[in-house]
Amino acid sequence: MEERRREFAALVDRFSEADGVQATAIPGLFLIKSSTPTLPLHTVYDPAVCLIAQGSKRAILGDQVLTYDAEKYLVISVDVPVVGQILEATSEHPYLCVKFNLDREVLASLLLDQAVSSSGPQGPAPALAVSAVTPELTDAAIRMLRLLESPGDAKVLAPLIEREILFRLLQGEQGARVREIAMADSRLQRINRAIIWLNANYREALRVDDLADMAGMSASAFHSHFKSITAMSPLQYQKQLRLQEARRLMLLGMRDAASASYDVGYSSPSQFSREYRRLFGLPPSQDIERLRDVPQSMVAA
Repeated sequence: MEERRREFAALVDRFSEADGVQATAIPGLFLIKSSTPTLPLHTVYDPAVCLIAQGSKRAILGDQVLTYDAEKYLVISVDVPVVGQILEATSEHPYLCVKFNLDREVLASLLLDQAVSSSGPQGPAPALAVSAVTPELTDAAIRMLRLLESPGDAKVLAPLIEREILFRLLQGEQGARVREIAMADSRLQRINRAIIWLNANYREALRVDDLADMAGMSASAFHSHFKSITAMSPLQYQKQLRLQEARRLMLLGMRDAASASYDVGYSSPSQFSREYRRLFGLPPSQDIERLRDVPQSMVAA
């Protein structure tokens, strides 16, 4: 297993040109590298599996705190605002990670092609979970990375290895959670309809009854299932989306605090400042000044 991990880390390092998140020529495959630990980063994770080749990271969703490393993989089942922080990384031994997006259509096709047993939680479960990495999952990830050397081969073989990776996930401890991603009428996907709407319309006024209708649930059932999956209420979810977008606009120098608050749906700048400080720990101007004083790889990895 140790030899596999060394090869895995060497491949990620080889194809990572610099610190940060990098797309590859294989659709849905991303490489993440950082030569230093990072600040806690508020971001939105999308459905994916993350395999660390070297180093460790912490992900926080509400009250849920997960730490994962080369021995554990992370599964994300729906789009969800998360605080992520790289814990272990040096220039000699950088943090190295592979992220595979979980394609719902490929998952559904795999489930239709063969009966795949799955274990794990039944019913609404948190959007984030970690499990022990298996040799089979690592082997598949290594073979996927090797294809980056052979673009012609990748066109044919990458989809096959993607199916293998999904198969391994379905067979593993998080199989039930991954299976729900593919099932159109699962409670996860019904909640995901509302999440998709929130991500596209976070500036708009929020009515829980309307979101519950989208999910085909009563308001009370929707609220309960939404919180079970995202660890926050719909209103809290919307606030995090608004504040993260405002932070992005200010960091890029596109807006000042007042205009950013208006652009993301706030009518009261003072309310925006209070909620911004509650989430990020500092008022908008001080937070942006702090972020600009650190290397961008520390806030973008």
